[in-house]
Amino acid sequence: MRPLKHTLMGDGCRIAWRCDGPEGAPVLLLSNSLGTTLDMWAPQMEAFVRNFRVLRYDSRGHGASDVPAGAYSIDRLGRDVIELLDSLGIARVHFCGLSKGGMVGQWLGFRAPERIGRLVLANTSPFMGPPPSWGQRIATVHAQGMAAVADGILDRWFTPSFQTCSKALVAPFRAMLLATNPHGYTGCCAAIRDMDMRPALPSIDLPTLVIAGNADPATPLEHAHDLANNIPGAHLHILAAAHLSNVEEPQGFARAVLEWFEYADP
Repeated sequence: MRPLKHTLMGDGCRIAWRCDGPEGAPVLLLSNSLGTTLDMWAPQMEAFVRNFRVLRYDSRGHGASDVPAGAYSIDRLGRDVIELLDSLGIARVHFCGLSKGGMVGQWLGFRAPERIGRLVLANTSPFMGPPPSWGQRIATVHAQGMAAVADGILDRWFTPSFQTCSKALVAPFRAMLLATNPHGYTGCCAAIRDMDMRPALPSIDLPTLVIAGNADPATPLEHAHDLANNIPGAHLHILAAAHLSNVEEPQGFARAVLEWFEYADP
């Protein structure tokens, strides 16, 4: 895998990114979830780089990217993607985002559809209210750090059986979560708290695949149905998993994404 690089955004934030796969192949952009880094896509990389030039990045506030002070917005997170693509001279990509990454994907599908070929929205939602619950999480993390919320988050990320039987796979994600900068985490929490993409869904005119986990307590199946029913022509694929379905069902996730992109021309 190639080393991390950084690109400066218009507001002075440096975004960390990595590109792998064959030169000249169609570009597949992957966007990470809240509390993770671009390494969350490790289970899919071997499959994805066979046919794609895979571009991954750490969302602002996460991983090796900078951590600007204050609350972020879904608009700012979306513009980070556009500015990154512009800096790399990439006109159009296929996009796959999970959870927060899928929210960024909805923004791109509405605000910048000319930059996207096909769209995958995994374990995500157009609206994640109510706002007071996010305010409580933000307050807890500010006061007590990431360790105060880690167990509850892991219980949403993975089913109990997966946590019990796959401890070696879960451990790196606990470490990833605990290493997340609290200010970056809460900045992105604010973006999710304030986001409401529901009015925009009927205007997303892109081939869209919605992936859901049948045991996902964070973005339950009704959220996936909201997306699939309101984005014209969207398809829904359900995996036997909780929130991080790409980790709990890595082969099924990769297969669904690759089949969606199989005949796509970016």
